[in-house]
Amino acid sequence: MIDTKKIEQLARQVHDAMPQGIRTLGDDVEKKIRQVLQAQLGRMDLVNREEFDIQTQVLLRTREKLTALEQRLAALESQSTPDVPVVVADADAEDHKPSAAE
Repeated sequence: MIDTKKIEQLARQVHDAMPQGIRTLGDDVEKKIRQVLQAQLGRMDLVNREEFDIQTQVLLRTREKLTALEQRLAALESQSTPDVPVVVADADAEDHKPSAAE
């Protein structure tokens, strides 16, 4: 999940940014900040950088495969007989009856 060193560093930065009067309370404030940060970050659905990079690579490979399949499909479609029209069923065709004007 989240590196505890990063949380500690963030807690120190928040602690250092506080007014001097509050900072004099010492370690208790820093511990509380660390606890709150860990609790809040724990509720988030976060992944570490390594997992993110792995998923990025998986997505890249998937896109490459999709592109290859699209090209293959286009090639197969172009090889099929172009003389034969493709009939697509139209749901409105049943409702429409030719009139004498047509």
